[in-house]
Amino acid sequence: MLASPGTAVDSHCPYCALQCGMSLTRTRADGAPPLEVRPRDFPTNRGGLCQKGWTSAAVLGVSDRLVTPLVRGTSGELEPTSWDVALDLVASRLAALAAEHGPEAVAVFGGGGLTNEKAYALGKFARTVLRTPNIDYNGRFCMASAAAGMNRSFGIDRGLPFPLSDVGGAQAVLLLGSNVAETMPPAVQHLAGARAAGGLVVVDPRRSATARLVGDPSTGAAERPASAQPGEGVHLAPVPGTDLAVLLGLLHVVLAEGLADRTYLDERTSGFDDVARSVAGWWPERVEAVSGVPIGELRRVARLLAAAAPVHGGAGAYVLTGRGVEQSTQGTATVTAAINLALALGLPGRVGSGYGAITGQGNGQGGREHGQKADQLPGYRKIDDPAAREHVAGVWGVDPETLPGPGMPAVQLLRSLGAPTGEQARAGGPVRPRALLVHGSNLVVSAPDASKVIGRLKSLDLLVVCDFVPSETALLADVVLPVTQWAEEEGTMTSLEGRVIRRRAVVAPPGEARSELWVLAELARRLGAPQSLAFPTDPAAVFDELARASAGGPADYSGLSHARLDADEASSGPGLFWPVPATPADGSGTQVTGVTRTSDTAGHPGTPRLFLERFATPDGRARMVAVDHVGPSDDVRPGAPIYLVTGRVLQHYQSGAQTHRVAELERLVAEPYIELHPVLGSRIGVADGARVRLTSSRGRVEATARWTDAVRPDTVFMPFHWSGIGSVNQATTDATDPISGMPEFKVCAVDLTPVPDSPAVRGDARRTKELSP
Repeated sequence: MLASPGTAVDSHCPYCALQCGMSLTRTRADGAPPLEVRPRDFPTNRGGLCQKGWTSAAVLGVSDRLVTPLVRGTSGELEPTSWDVALDLVASRLAALAAEHGPEAVAVFGGGGLTNEKAYALGKFARTVLRTPNIDYNGRFCMASAAAGMNRSFGIDRGLPFPLSDVGGAQAVLLLGSNVAETMPPAVQHLAGARAAGGLVVVDPRRSATARLVGDPSTGAAERPASAQPGEGVHLAPVPGTDLAVLLGLLHVVLAEGLADRTYLDERTSGFDDVARSVAGWWPERVEAVSGVPIGELRRVARLLAAAAPVHGGAGAYVLTGRGVEQSTQGTATVTAAINLALALGLPGRVGSGYGAITGQGNGQGGREHGQKADQLPGYRKIDDPAAREHVAGVWGVDPETLPGPGMPAVQLLRSLGAPTGEQARAGGPVRPRALLVHGSNLVVSAPDASKVIGRLKSLDLLVVCDFVPSETALLADVVLPVTQWAEEEGTMTSLEGRVIRRRAVVAPPGEARSELWVLAELARRLGAPQSLAFPTDPAAVFDELARASAGGPADYSGLSHARLDADEASSGPGLFWPVPATPADGSGTQVTGVTRTSDTAGHPGTPRLFLERFATPDGRARMVAVDHVGPSDDVRPGAPIYLVTGRVLQHYQSGAQTHRVAELERLVAEPYIELHPVLGSRIGVADGARVRLTSSRGRVEATARWTDAVRPDTVFMPFHWSGIGSVNQATTDATDPISGMPEFKVCAVDLTPVPDSPAVRGDARRTKELSP
């Protein structure tokens, strides 16, 4: 039931994994927008919001909101229809394809923005009703390499195994591949301690907004942030794709100069000797030759981190990674090297120090914990573990033998779509998915090598998209189902810290929009699911089932319920960190599996900090794993002599399906652009403000050139929030990390040429002159 008009309701931002706390107030009595948004003093944002958060309510009332099901008619256009017609069509075609080709002919692609309840229900639906192994989600593009590295080294994956607020007290923070000043601006305040101590180190080939937080004594005062002081931290700008070499060099210096915490290594880790041998050859001179990072800067950073480590009496240090180093064919290896460095300094498992990965999508953490990932069951269980299968099947009321095995990771799944060609058909092999259900993802813009993905989507026998706006992917669909969003639904999210929080309904959904929980329940009924295989539509009931399914798993939510989370918030609690196992009535803390859910609010207090006593490995020790630098899969060469790196801008989010519909944000950044150094612009004849063409071996894009000395002369930067001719993912490679399956979004080789007859469009002669070499 919706709160009355004028009543502030606590909830969270619909965008990134920082999940900033906000209060929402409905101003109309009929339950419709508009909605007033105000920030809350929540631990992650502490009363702050970014531009996206402040304008988030605008998406609720966009003019092209999907309000009725659409089916592609005989004219070839999407036409309005009833829910019964749309769902009957989807169910009949799914059943026919499965009957003819087997259950593997149907695939599901989820999203990191779905609530925990919807992510759980989607995984359950795929594996019990469709019985297909082919489910993955766009979180494969976000946290897969960090997850693989943390699982391998720590035995568990929680992006930040500590509260973000802990970082604020650190003396040093090494931040690799994350531009938090633009992607999640309220998080910058948690870097204040390191900045004040001169210990913020940013590794990025661009002088991004985050890198500009770092002062450099050689930088003119006009180019430093007003709050920066000379010598405040370090910005390392390596050759794109060489971050792993930098990490290996840092560990080499730590060991060579006797800066490691040997007692910690002896007591809490295994594999150190192999790692020490593997970095012996990465002396600073070699690192400089490979990465371009000067020897003196490498030594300076290693010593700065060591001085902040507890073993040397420092106030604490953190090593944090983001997509810039993880979206790589050596992303898992890079994360592993970052963890090795942190372990050598004795950081993980100590209050005020550690390693963490900064999750990007709103529910990127929870989305992978509860069944959207190709190889996982709820509770972060492995789908090929017989005990895990038995437990989850028991909760679902099915035979464990009927559950499919591991499916294909996202990029492989997308490559496999569509009917086989003549040669493929003759060769036989695995069944190729001919139908795809898409939930909370805009593949046309967000997938690598996007032109090929578009072709594969068009080749499907059936494409069904659940969305709340007509995204580029929805416009290709055979059936579009309008679903609820953000402030129209109840549920839970799990933030980048593993903090489980409540999302609340404040306004009524428009038209005939329905929750995906209802959609899945209706499809299950139409596809003949037995009554014993329940698909509840009440989010609280779905969460209770999720909690039972997660019991005993690494991501144990069995001690949580909507009622407990509500009670925690009512008493000024900030949400609870998993694992939160159910506890017996005597409060002894012994984990109970297969518990019956109640509305009791007492129980396990949650686990804000992991690894304080032991790591989640069989012997309790963190595993150090030797890795080596290879380089990007698509390196520079004649014909493609320039590195392309991609990323975000402050005003837009992911594929831009939401933010491009917010007039205020669209006015601020209305079109894509390509940043290039003035030296490069002059050499290739591209003026500041002119149109420029970027070409890779996969495709080409065009955008406006922006001259800036914030990017290396051998590198260009392009944001990825646009479709069409300005869609940079038409040029990116779909080469993947062999362990995580994450694609190498962040670096590839391109050529850059002027678009013929394209003069500068901004007419900013003064700026062009200032930046000319």
